[in-house]
Amino acid sequence: MIIKPASAIRSSDITDERLYLRRREFIKAAAVPALAAMAGVSSARLLGAGQDPIPNVRKGVVTTDEALTPWEDVTTYNNFYEFGTDKSDPARNARNFRPKPWTVKIDGLVNKPGDYNLEDLIKPQALEERVYRLRCVEAWSMVIPWVGFSLGDLIKRVDPQGGARFVEFATLLDPKQMPGQRSAVLDWPYVEGLRMDEAMHPLAILAVGLYGKVLPNQNGAPLRLVVPWKYGFKSIKSIVRIRFAAKQPVSSWQASGPQEYGFYSNVNPEVDHPRWSQARERRIGEFFKRKTLMFNGYADQVAGLYAGMDLRKLY
Repeated sequence: MIIKPASAIRSSDITDERLYLRRREFIKAAAVPALAAMAGVSSARLLGAGQDPIPNVRKGVVTTDEALTPWEDVTTYNNFYEFGTDKSDPARNARNFRPKPWTVKIDGLVNKPGDYNLEDLIKPQALEERVYRLRCVEAWSMVIPWVGFSLGDLIKRVDPQGGARFVEFATLLDPKQMPGQRSAVLDWPYVEGLRMDEAMHPLAILAVGLYGKVLPNQNGAPLRLVVPWKYGFKSIKSIVRIRFAAKQPVSSWQASGPQEYGFYSNVNPEVDHPRWSQARERRIGEFFKRKTLMFNGYADQVAGLYAGMDLRKLY
């Protein structure tokens, strides 16, 4: 998330001119592109370009009937600081990023550690489309049809040890491919983490695509986390390491600004960011703001994870 001086105009209060001019078109946009069904194609196909369709995707969890955010906006309005801090930087600077071949190191307190090729992590028959809201800490949001698989299922396959209480994720560190890593805006590589019960929750997925197509570079290719009840920066992109740990990891934004970004980062309209309110949000493609929902609208599914916790202190 862009950290601006306190004197700056709040990004949550700004409507992008392009969105303003196209607001009627966006409000009407509710059609979902059909997903490809190409039998017999290897899972290696998932490592193609961002326009390639993903075969054999089944319909999965649909958590909202709200209009989907158009492909154009999902793929051009991004926070991915590895490719720049402006929303348009990732789409421009990630064009030459190479998401294949791709290896994910799994280590720490786990019985099946190793360097796994992405193809080995993906079970094509388990890929499904899940329509989730994505809420940014800057008070804008999207609705995206992700293609992915259960993080919990992967965790079970690698068999964590009894002492593993947290799961830590790390993004690729490669300043040659990721020009944003040449800046000191964060301490690279980008790191995020979840409590084990959060990681095992059925809503948490590892995404390899969106809108039925291979995940574009600027959206976190080839593998990213999606945790829909948390602010978007928790959904770490371009993952190269998954580590199981006994102690709570320190995430990148938590290390950078602990007074603004906590470890849990659950969407909570009652806890303001120090520099703006979280009570309302602007859905990309809409002109007026809407009320922010507790846990981004997933309270019925996830509130039990935080029973008894002080969600103002543990933000």
